[in-house]
Amino acid sequence: MPVISPLAGEPIEHADAERLAGVLRAFADPARLRLLSLIQSAPEGEACVCDLTTPLNLSQPTVSHHLRVLTEAGLLERDKRGVWVYYRLVPTAISAIADLLTLPGKRAARRAPLARALNRTSAVIA
Repeated sequence: MPVISPLAGEPIEHADAERLAGVLRAFADPARLRLLSLIQSAPEGEACVCDLTTPLNLSQPTVSHHLRVLTEAGLLERDKRGVWVYYRLVPTAISAIADLLTLPGKRAARRAPLARALNRTSAVIA
């Protein structure tokens, strides 16, 4: 993922732009967006290809292809269990993309509620 946002007010490096474009291409497909949504909303936060073909009305090879693209983009992690592979979102990748596409002044405002929530959680644990 690029270190600097294309919205930061300074030019983004070519290699960073290429990496970001690859990740955004993975997002830019309706089936992949639905896959991310289905996986995120699954009860355990993970899903197997066998759980995803029916809701998408796509064949298993097509769903597997889309999952591979999302995994290669760093948006999903996979865990092989026997003959099945389970997929889950990489939360840091999703939030990194959100940060890169958020104007710098708004990033701080977006992070403030999260920081407060983390501080409250730390206080409860301590």
